Amino acid sequence: MRYEGTIYRPPSEAYSLLIQATIGCPHNKCTFCRMYKDVQFRVRPVADIKEDLLEAYRTYGPYVQSVFFPDGNTIIMKTDQLVEILEYTRELFPYLERITMYGSARFVNKKKPEELCRLKEAGLNRLHAGMESGDDEVLRRLCKGTNAEEIITAGLKLKEAGIQVSEYYLTGAGGVELSEQHALNSARVLNAIVPDFIRIRTLRVQKHTPLYEQERQGQFVLPSPHQALQELRILVDHLNCKGSRLLSDHFQNYCNIQGIIPQDRTLMQLEIEKALATDERLLRRPFDGRL
Repeated sequence: MRYEGTIYRPPSEAYSLLIQATIGCPHNKCTFCRMYKDVQFRVRPVADIKEDLLEAYRTYGPYVQSVFFPDGNTIIMKTDQLVEILEYTRELFPYLERITMYGSARFVNKKKPEELCRLKEAGLNRLHAGMESGDDEVLRRLCKGTNAEEIITAGLKLKEAGIQVSEYYLTGAGGVELSEQHALNSARVLNAIVPDFIRIRTLRVQKHTPLYEQERQGQFVLPSPHQALQELRILVDHLNCKGSRLLSDHFQNYCNIQGIIPQDRTLMQLEIEKALATDERLLRRPFDGRL
């Protein structure tokens, strides 16, 4: 298998076969992100992707159970191309339980509903979507290239096609200034979509990003651990997306909460309160690139 640049995948895909279908990210303008800065975006030839899949089959045999197709927005590929590699993947690995990839709302919305249905039929089970926020002002400041209504539209289109939706919420993305509206409007968007998964991430401000410069100049103030937890509490309090599974599945987060909305809400609230009662110095601090 051939890889170019640094390969990123969600923690939930730790045991998945990784086959690079695209190089980099077609947007690559988010103020907080320094991923994919060393490569120019392009789609790999289908023939090369299939060669890597065949090499994986020769290496691991037919018993691979999950496949993830990096890089940052593989859903941008032409539908016919995606269908071809999805069908070939299922042909090689008959014991597959899921095939997943990254895809943001902007690029999901470029596909017609019938195209998404074709992708589901060909074997795409789940899409990891970096929503980050459901607040339009936060999204604008992050340069996400989309807005709340487009995120809702994309999520509903995916669900209608039968593709699982895994949305990511970035705690702290609004800074101290927009923390509350970031949480409240994100809850509104998630309630409208009812994603299969809501995955919590905690913002880290990294060097060599526009957000780092904004912070340095005093234009952005990163919430403290307790402020980030209070924001997370607001989000959890206002989620009414029945059946969505919330997961804090990343080492950067300040507390480990997980459960299904709404039945596990109280347990999650108690975990957050326990973390709020802990000295901030004892909480895990996300590496912010300033060490």
